[in-house]
Amino acid sequence: MRLQSVGVKGILKCGDKPAANVRVKLWDEDDGPDPDDLLDQGYTDAKGNFKLQFVPLEKGVDLLENNNLLRLETQGSEREATNIDPVFKVYHDCDDGIKPGHRKVKFRIPSSYITNGKIPKRIFDIGVLNLETIFAKEEREFL
Repeated sequence: MRLQSVGVKGILKCGDKPAANVRVKLWDEDDGPDPDDLLDQGYTDAKGNFKLQFVPLEKGVDLLENNNLLRLETQGSEREATNIDPVFKVYHDCDDGIKPGHRKVKFRIPSSYITNGKIPKRIFDIGVLNLETIFAKEEREFL
């Protein structure tokens, strides 16, 4: 079993405007009976920027969050015999009218960006994505 990490960053736009406060998630999609693992999640900032990074932490590790020292007791490391299968997902309402739920689009992260160890050596830069685009295999998510 190997300890692995991965990260993704980029900018989201809706037309010519920043896509602010858009939910983004980084998943390890597993085949078979093993459930998918949520690696990291967050929201874009006012300029549409985001950065997600899965850094596996060992039980009992101290974590600094918003200037508060937290003691992490429950999250284990992401260890798998084979490479994790990282997928970046975006949940948004760009160019969506009044339809219920959110448009959901996903992107596979190249395996060359998976790092053995706790800290990703390279962060995958997905670039600037215009969410007006109708992506292949786009879905709807009712959060």
